[in-house]
Amino acid sequence: MKTQLIISIKIFAVLTVLCGVIYPLLITGIAQSAFPNKANGSLIVADNKIVGSELIGQKFDSASYFQSRPSAVDYNPLPSGGSNLGPTSEKLKEQVAARAEQWAKSNPATSAEKIPSEMLFASASGLDPHISPKAALLQVERVATARNFDSEQKQQLVKIINDLTEKPQFSLLGDERVNVLKLNLAIDSLKK
Repeated sequence: MKTQLIISIKIFAVLTVLCGVIYPLLITGIAQSAFPNKANGSLIVADNKIVGSELIGQKFDSASYFQSRPSAVDYNPLPSGGSNLGPTSEKLKEQVAARAEQWAKSNPATSAEKIPSEMLFASASGLDPHISPKAALLQVERVATARNFDSEQKQQLVKIINDLTEKPQFSLLGDERVNVLKLNLAIDSLKK
């Protein structure tokens, strides 16, 4: 009985060192050398300052910026998650109606039928960093007006959206999308 306990303790110690120390260090080393940007959270740096991650959505309240998809957790990454409200939920209907009203106020050129669904419904994680190119293009007028852009700068906005549009992964997974943080950083670089 005593020898079995000693053997168990030795196996426990060896597996703890192997699985709890060596393996994580090995995988971390491989990730840092092969994919350093991804291993460190796909952070975006502007003016030598970390401004966010391309993987986590952020809230943009100003009319001079493109708006992100709504978040059920107010863009807080710690309790990420959706609202879990179903299609028969009155609360969901109220939220969608309020979001549609807010969209119509801030983007008057858009009719209610043309509002992209991702701008009305929160994503499952509540942290989706992307919107569709259509949702971005529908915000051009508001952003251009808020920044006092002329028609040439407005065309530059459209070009930036087109340039930043990401294709579906492997040409078949998902839809075309635009990262809102990257888009807003790009328009900050335009001359005012």
